[in-house]
Amino acid sequence: MSSIGNLLWFILGGWIVFLLYLFGSILLMITIVGFPFGIQTLKMAGLAVSPFGRTVVAGERASGCLYILLNILWILFAGIEIACTHLILGILCAITIVGIPFAQQHFKLAVLGLMPFGHDIR
Repeated sequence: MSSIGNLLWFILGGWIVFLLYLFGSILLMITIVGFPFGIQTLKMAGLAVSPFGRTVVAGERASGCLYILLNILWILFAGIEIACTHLILGILCAITIVGIPFAQQHFKLAVLGLMPFGHDIR
């Protein structure tokens, strides 16, 4: 079932989300300062390709000082916009019964988009 969901997700707009995250990752990785943030957007791009059958979990290292600082910087510069975008897209998908599984994937991406440091995708 997750293969069909991933295929439909990709065809119906997941490729746009993937390309945006990939483009943002490449731009962030140009500088040394942006490299850790580029790794996180690359992680989100991987989840945007095939979100069905994967979960976002807080890692064991999520409470470290460095992760908290990086998450604060992330929230200030990009996290709120990314999370709000996925929340709005999730609400729009949830309007129809057929769109509810896609809405759940947008909500999963919203959690990761708000605070990606210290979260793992399994």
